[in-house]
Amino acid sequence: MVPESDRHYMKLVLNLALKGEGRTNPNPVVGAVVVKSGEVVAKGYHQKAGLPHAEIIALRKAGDMARGADLYVNLEPCCHHGRTPPCTEAIIASGIKKVILGIRDPNKLVSGRGIRFLRKKGVEVVVGVLRRDCEKINESFIKYITTGRPWVILKSAFSLDGKIATRTGDSRWITGPQARAYAHRLRSRVDAVLVGAETVRLDDPQLTVRPKKKGVQNPTRIVVAGETNISASAKIFNNAHKERVIYAATASLSLSQKKKIQGIGVEVLIIKRKKDQVDLSLLMDKLGDMGVSSVMIEGGSEISGTAFKEKLVDKVIYFLAPKIIGGKNAPGPIGGQGIAKLKEFVKVKEMSVARLGNDLVIEGNI
Repeated sequence: MVPESDRHYMKLVLNLALKGEGRTNPNPVVGAVVVKSGEVVAKGYHQKAGLPHAEIIALRKAGDMARGADLYVNLEPCCHHGRTPPCTEAIIASGIKKVILGIRDPNKLVSGRGIRFLRKKGVEVVVGVLRRDCEKINESFIKYITTGRPWVILKSAFSLDGKIATRTGDSRWITGPQARAYAHRLRSRVDAVLVGAETVRLDDPQLTVRPKKKGVQNPTRIVVAGETNISASAKIFNNAHKERVIYAATASLSLSQKKKIQGIGVEVLIIKRKKDQVDLSLLMDKLGDMGVSSVMIEGGSEISGTAFKEKLVDKVIYFLAPKIIGGKNAPGPIGGQGIAKLKEFVKVKEMSVARLGNDLVIEGNI
């Protein structure tokens, strides 16, 4: 039985960790709390990749108060030299007597070594407090560090009758301002957002975070090429010289179009084709190699259908608006042929439903 005090302090750790969400990639989000005689004496969280880890910040704040204290942290402390020194050595030097962890670090450079090092040095280590919650906040990191592929979120907004646009392609706006504001916050938490060329042609989206707060960066914007060339004046290419924009195409991309896009600062990736389209699975491999740990697909229906068919989707976030659009030619959120038999359905797990203004947001893992 986990003591209630351990659960209480680990919840505080998780809340601290989430303050770094969207800024620590490809590192995990981590919080740390130093507790002595039942009182919190210091707190810290990992703010950005390359900056001190949560444990280091908390221990520095605690100073001499860390001696004989307990350290709560949601992820196993690192024991290797990376962009920052090992946290385990700092823990030993501080005089911490007990470390309470949420989960082991899935990174093969750590993977239990930090725990063993601490125990060898006489520090008591407890593992597994709020384990599932600790896994949840770092689900993208866990997938990326264990598979080399980014965590893929599929996000879509549709009407009560399952339409993402009218038969003429009009889709602005299906959801209300509160849902759209949440969608922008989601962008701030991922490394990249991805759309198909047809979505760019029809909607001309910016795919940026708005309003952009201090310290928040726009995600990398990725366009997957279709049969039609995209105008170099498309909004998605805005500011490409300063912010990363990727155009993923097959070898059929003409040299003139490639030079035109590259000329405005866009990075062109040539990906092997699969059935006359960019092979999305190979694209995800390439993005992982480039350090992209999370991707949110924002449309349209055909690229979403392909992502499901290739079993690339890890999480869905659906916005449901209380509107009826109708029409057999109005598109739904998932294109392609779909399944032939109901028993082939894709199951959504750990589903949650919340209200945002007049709309609902439904989230779940695949």
